[in-house]
Amino acid sequence: MTPFDLPGKFWRGNLHTHSNRSDGALSPRETAQVYREAGYDFVSITDHFRPEYGFPMTDTRELRSDGFTTLIGAELHAPRTEVGQAWHIVAAGLPLDFSTPGKTETGPELARRARDAGAFVGMAHPAASLLTAIDAESLDAAHSVEVYNALSDRENRGDSWHLADVLLNRGHRLTTYAADDAHLQPQDPPPCQAWVQVRSEALTPDALLASLKAGHFYSSTGPELYDVRIEGDVVVVRCSPATKILLSGGHPGAEVAQGTDLTDCSLPLGLFRGTHCRITIEDAAGGRAWTNPIHLS
Repeated sequence: MTPFDLPGKFWRGNLHTHSNRSDGALSPRETAQVYREAGYDFVSITDHFRPEYGFPMTDTRELRSDGFTTLIGAELHAPRTEVGQAWHIVAAGLPLDFSTPGKTETGPELARRARDAGAFVGMAHPAASLLTAIDAESLDAAHSVEVYNALSDRENRGDSWHLADVLLNRGHRLTTYAADDAHLQPQDPPPCQAWVQVRSEALTPDALLASLKAGHFYSSTGPELYDVRIEGDVVVVRCSPATKILLSGGHPGAEVAQGTDLTDCSLPLGLFRGTHCRITIEDAAGGRAWTNPIHLS
């Protein structure tokens, strides 16, 4: 099932953001205001949950209003990935009293504890962290893979779709999301470069978290998806004007429609029967939008 025919509407939000409670430039209030003024409906400020910052669990409840809400979250860290680095784990929807990592707690153990506490757990910037398939498979509490990270893109490591496809082909039912990982430092890329569109009947933290965990969202750096549905042996797509509509997934190869101002098309599914697929659209400015994996097995 895709989220496009579900009740409710799409709410735009960022799941990976930093304030001056860790290594960001602006206060939580100023950070949230950046997103609100850019037309976002919600943000999760995920400051680094590390001892040098005092293990901040940034309380953004007072920043919520009728038209804008927040998810309490953090970027969690613990030893140690295959290349010897600390884990980076996004957790949105944590309780404010989430306890600090134990002295011997590993990344996978910390992720399990976050998921048990109610959080949506994401594998942050796998390409930039040089995560291996062994690493990724050990993070068994993850709901989702951060397949695009705008901050990591400045080092040509923003895209992590290859690892996501490997995991999906190995039977891991993960979703995929994009985020900008904004720190709002002068030397950084501008904020509001990548986001999720979450389908929910209400703009509340509980409703958004339920939809995130259910996979009722898509990701974008610009274009909009209006409808994606399976009709027999084809996938039907409606979207904002695009130059490319791409069907790819768990098998080498792709089905592609290209043109000027494409707003709809049908693509055959035969190449991906028995595995998973996704739709990617690209617009004239180079912006992309991606569905979550669609399982055809």
